[in-house]
Amino acid sequence: MSASKKRVLGALFLTIFIDLVGFSIIFPLFPAMLQYYLGQQGENSLIGNLHQWLVSITPEGSQQTFLVAVLFGGLLGTLFSLLQFITAPLWGAWSDRVGRRKVLRITIAGTAISYLVWGLSQSFEALILARILGGIMAGNLAVATAAVSDVTSAADRSKGMALVGIAFGLGFILGPAIGGYGYLLQAQLLESGATWLAWAPHPFVLPALAAFVLSLLNFAWVSRVFKDSLNQPANDATHSHKRSWFGFFGLQNPAVAHASRVYFIFIFAFAGMEFTLTFLAFERLFYEPQDMVRMFLFIGFILAFTQGFIVRRYAHSIGEIPLCISGLLCGLLGLVLLAAAYNPTLFYIGLALMGIGIGLSSPTLTALVSLYCGPREQGAYLGAFRSAGALGRAFGPLTAAVCFWQFGSDITYLAGAGILIIAALLAIFLPKPFIPPDAH
Repeated sequence: MSASKKRVLGALFLTIFIDLVGFSIIFPLFPAMLQYYLGQQGENSLIGNLHQWLVSITPEGSQQTFLVAVLFGGLLGTLFSLLQFITAPLWGAWSDRVGRRKVLRITIAGTAISYLVWGLSQSFEALILARILGGIMAGNLAVATAAVSDVTSAADRSKGMALVGIAFGLGFILGPAIGGYGYLLQAQLLESGATWLAWAPHPFVLPALAAFVLSLLNFAWVSRVFKDSLNQPANDATHSHKRSWFGFFGLQNPAVAHASRVYFIFIFAFAGMEFTLTFLAFERLFYEPQDMVRMFLFIGFILAFTQGFIVRRYAHSIGEIPLCISGLLCGLLGLVLLAAAYNPTLFYIGLALMGIGIGLSSPTLTALVSLYCGPREQGAYLGAFRSAGALGRAFGPLTAAVCFWQFGSDITYLAGAGILIIAALLAIFLPKPFIPPDAH
């Protein structure tokens, strides 16, 4: 691969990484945010009414405060993912017409503004506004993914999508770390008499500013390094047939539609199980916050290894479809083991299999969608594909949480495994993409 293509992939890696940092940076802050804004604005405010509703739908007991905070975070995450569901196909299709670089710069700038709004806001309503703007701009994941397909050959497509997966994994790992560490650092600095922080409108300024600075660096790097990967953007006539409602879901390409259905089911199941892992670890193993951090770091390491080594090295020789099916079956087995896990050994074996499942399935499905459509359709169809994933990420966690509280952990994880059986059966019928024998 040429040096220019490597620089392009580096810029895209950074874009995806920062998008995921932005999505996950507030994960460890949910309890503190709920407590802070509730104390500032009272029970008669928007946050107060939301808190009362959450209390009314969660079971009473010693864990109610914890469950309310987690469900509060789940609602904010759902809002973000729903907006990504709406905007991913729109940004992707627009990038097919005007080029990737222009759309990436607009959305990265919008992401930076969303962090600035959060950093300078003094109310819960302003936080919601910032998350809405961030969710809209996060639809650019489809654009970045399409750009990766622009600069990789058919034979190397899975390698490129594995890079996308690694950026996802690192963003999910480092985002919460930046959020949690920034919050603690701000509190420590204020306690030590740091007068320069006296202006801070809330205790979460440092995480917000850290994300803002990262976005500015990303904007500068993309502006300098990224020369448009789409050499000849498509004209409006090329895309006129994609403006129907069904085109929004990629249904005009049967292969893309089939892969998107598999992706939705896969993400719905895995996102729900990931979201409830903290419940499971607390209930079964009495894990403390530091144990939770180690748990997610372990999953991140498994993801990075699976995508960075197995997928990048063996996807072309084994094939995307067999790897995808293998990943779904690994994930299925992992969820069955987690349903039965009452000791750390079995628990971590289940986590490893779940991580391998995500690491194998996500990049290979993305690569398949890219191979199913032409070079002038990448943004539109990858946008529809990403939209399906965002929809699964919006509703999977809340569905799993309700199931966990109503039916228990074992039923919840066995149900997740059952959902993956459906995804694996559908994946068997994915059409094989055509890859020229001399592609390189």
